[in-house]
Amino acid sequence: MRMENLGDSCSSSHQSEDHIFRGFLLDVDGTIIDTTSAIIKHWKNLIPTQYGAEVREIPGARRLLEALGAEKAPWALVTSCTRNLLGGWLRLLDLPTPPISVAAEDVIDGKPDPACYSLARERCDLGEQPGVLVIEDAPAGIRAGKAAGCEVLALATTHDVERLRVAGADWIVKDLNSVRILGKKDDGWRVILDTE
Repeated sequence: MRMENLGDSCSSSHQSEDHIFRGFLLDVDGTIIDTTSAIIKHWKNLIPTQYGAEVREIPGARRLLEALGAEKAPWALVTSCTRNLLGGWLRLLDLPTPPISVAAEDVIDGKPDPACYSLARERCDLGEQPGVLVIEDAPAGIRAGKAAGCEVLALATTHDVERLRVAGADWIVKDLNSVRILGKKDDGWRVILDTE
């Protein structure tokens, strides 16, 4: 792991890392939205339109998704939920629709099996070359991203830092406010990962 952005648990000096990535594969729950409250209260009847008031965007998610779209960067949402549930959450929160998505029904085995991220790489035409960034919040997703040959940025939104570190995250940040897309450069997109 190369850096962390964990608010009060880190020093107050500002650091930034500059990277070039060819594509972006994002997990959904815990990475761009937090459905924990809705799931805990309504797990038997989980319907986004009925329990949407209990769902929140992860800080920085909308800005990042809009930037990926505006920059025409290859990106996908990769989730363990069904395609219908994913669509419901995105519509409810009025978040950008990804050009590509991989949902539960697209793969036989879920995370930590790398099939979901491998399929997303294929659908985004990213091949096996390095420079693909997975953004995840869970140890199983981190392991899946690494096994699919990607670099992994972990968000400390649902799991503690040590579990994310042990799972193999390359970077750990507090949320998506720590990620900025600065535009196309060479064969990829320039990304700044900020730490405090």
